[in-house]
Amino acid sequence: MIQHIYEKYGRHRAGLCATVIHYRGKRAVREVGRAMGLSEDTLSAMSSQIWGWGGGNVAPERLREIGLDPADARLARTLELIAEIQGFPRHLSQHVGGFVITEGRLDELVPVENATMEDRTVIPWDKDDIDTLGILKVDVLALGMLSCIRKAFDLIADHHRTDYTLATLPAEDRGVYDMLCAADSVGVFQVESRAQMSFLPRMRPRSFYDLVIQVAIIRPGPIQGDMVHPFIRRRNGLESVTFPSDALGAVLGKTLGVPLFQEQAMQIAIIGAGFSPDEADRLRRSLATFKKHGNVSEFRDRFMTGMAANGYDAEFSARCFSQIEGFGSYGFPESHAASFALLVYASAWLKRHHPGIFACALLNSQPMGFYAPAQIVRDAREHGVEVLPVCINASLWDNRMEERPGGVLALRLGFRQIRGLAEADTDWIVAARGNGYRAVEDVWRRAGVAAGVLTRLAEADAFAALGLSRRDALWAARAIGAPAPLPLFATDLDGEGIAEPGIAFAPMGEGEHVVEDYAALRLTLRRHPLAILRPHLTPARPVGRNMPAAGAIFP
Repeated sequence: MIQHIYEKYGRHRAGLCATVIHYRGKRAVREVGRAMGLSEDTLSAMSSQIWGWGGGNVAPERLREIGLDPADARLARTLELIAEIQGFPRHLSQHVGGFVITEGRLDELVPVENATMEDRTVIPWDKDDIDTLGILKVDVLALGMLSCIRKAFDLIADHHRTDYTLATLPAEDRGVYDMLCAADSVGVFQVESRAQMSFLPRMRPRSFYDLVIQVAIIRPGPIQGDMVHPFIRRRNGLESVTFPSDALGAVLGKTLGVPLFQEQAMQIAIIGAGFSPDEADRLRRSLATFKKHGNVSEFRDRFMTGMAANGYDAEFSARCFSQIEGFGSYGFPESHAASFALLVYASAWLKRHHPGIFACALLNSQPMGFYAPAQIVRDAREHGVEVLPVCINASLWDNRMEERPGGVLALRLGFRQIRGLAEADTDWIVAARGNGYRAVEDVWRRAGVAAGVLTRLAEADAFAALGLSRRDALWAARAIGAPAPLPLFATDLDGEGIAEPGIAFAPMGEGEHVVEDYAALRLTLRRHPLAILRPHLTPARPVGRNMPAAGAIFP
């Protein structure tokens, strides 16, 4: 998409903004400490005392706790320099997708330079400076769930002959809301975190606007501003919904008197505190996401004075401002929350009605979300989806849906799940497959892939359909990659042929297979690792006795 914008508007009219990276906390400790000659162990101990994303210095009392002497001359000087360098620019970085697009030539308005990446031009000014100058910036940002939903719609069209878009999905599906109320939301956009899962049964969304609130309320800003509990109490009828005035009631009516969106914060400031639209816009800017220097507290006196002048109680005004101040960490505009809520509903609808296809699309869109492939596969199987292993004769690069007897769709894992395997190599394997491979050497001979590719396939147990165990397939793959025999042994001796004796490998235990599955695929279709250990972990057995010997279950 970024390159499309360059091609459409031309590099003489479009350029990406830059971002100035500043020294903060841990980075400042490490870089100043190295310059001062401190050891890596000392720097690790010092940086571990700084919490969070922002700046901060290491307190002397914390240094004593980790065995360092704050009175040491070099350490004291290091702490002074760390404090001095905090907030100082370190380097210029490319903005992830902030475009300046102009009508005339871009270089007549701002300086431009070539980016490190080919065919990209960057404006070497910080994105906040661009905003201060009033130059229009358009953010082009990626959202993995959009790719996932598109892939799911394509799979539905292929297998069910039904074309869906975000606009044509059946609306207000009762089953979707029942699923969300039960916190069955693994993989669902925005509501898959533990915090969202714990809130869903309390919120019990039954309509689209409930999802809008669900997205907006579990955020650092609303939580910090103590907006979550008052809203739930009012929603559940445990607390009456009252408004200090009819004017503010019109602003906060949809959210039961609790400010949840940036627009509401601005309207409270205008209607309740008498802010001008320009002051309210400055307040909005101070609430913007991820600001390095949040200044929302500067508006407190002006806000409290204005609320008092309009007859509002001081306690209510202070509580209202603390809620608004919470947006300094993270606050959503209502339109943003509504857009996200549409994706919440779409992904939940897919999970409710097509769990196999949804899991397949999620796996094909990795990395994304909170959950690893192993958790996505396990959740799909719990929803009745049959998951088939990677197979040299059946898998493609992507995961796909495979028709089983009776017209049931099963999820076939693709080669993309195997660690270290390149898509180009698997393309050759699929193109040369024909009616199927019969041996490991057959794949090497027909597809022309390197022996290392065969080794990775064998480690992933991709040759099981050929009747080869993991060890047998790995032995055959290693033989292909072995060096040629020495000339003395390359021919027969006195007419006697030299043949390598057959090798019979001991069968692998289930625990060994599980370990190898996770090493090669990051998931297993066998039992959960703890299920194998459970008989040895029962409370009925004395602790420390009758435990398996090391290596008896897992190598």
